[in-house]
Amino acid sequence: MRKTLLILSALLLVSACKPKAPDPNQLIQIAVRQTVAAIPTFTPYPSPRIPTTPTPANLNGLFCEYQFCIGHPVDMAFFDVSAQRNPAAPSTISQGMIASYNANLFILVIWQNAPGATDAQFMFDLILDKNMDTRNGNLDAFQSGDLKVVYAPITTTASPIQPNGGAAVWTCGGRAFAWKTYTPQTELAKTLLTDALQKFRCNEK
Repeated sequence: MRKTLLILSALLLVSACKPKAPDPNQLIQIAVRQTVAAIPTFTPYPSPRIPTTPTPANLNGLFCEYQFCIGHPVDMAFFDVSAQRNPAAPSTISQGMIASYNANLFILVIWQNAPGATDAQFMFDLILDKNMDTRNGNLDAFQSGDLKVVYAPITTTASPIQPNGGAAVWTCGGRAFAWKTYTPQTELAKTLLTDALQKFRCNEK
């Protein structure tokens, strides 16, 4: 009997020292990690470099929107007057109003649909304020590129700092355009108009 107890004790001791079988889930996780680590990485192909090309036109002093472009002094920028007056009715390609100003200058540009029109002089009535603006002297009609422009020098009571100015009208792409400026000196208005028209372009609506 004593011999049998010793044998059973030895068997229990041996079975207790026997290593436990590993958890299959842990084995799978280890295998997955080792497989992922062993996957070779590749160096991505360098993306082709697209050479930059210079801008064909100088964008300083140039406003382009509503399918037309017009020049302005580089230290000034146009804003949408129509949207300022009524955010629900901003300027569109068909009609609109933009303005720009600083301490010494004010510039206003308006446009509207005018299909078939070749004479835009009716736009003087829209851009000149009858309560503040007065046309001086004769109208000056001239050609600027493909544009037939009519210009009028003006005086204004809108600002004591800018009592002089000028207004001009023309048609382009089925629309009539009008431009106006208030300036300290009379001769500055025509110079500003020349610069504006040199950069003017318009597209068909």
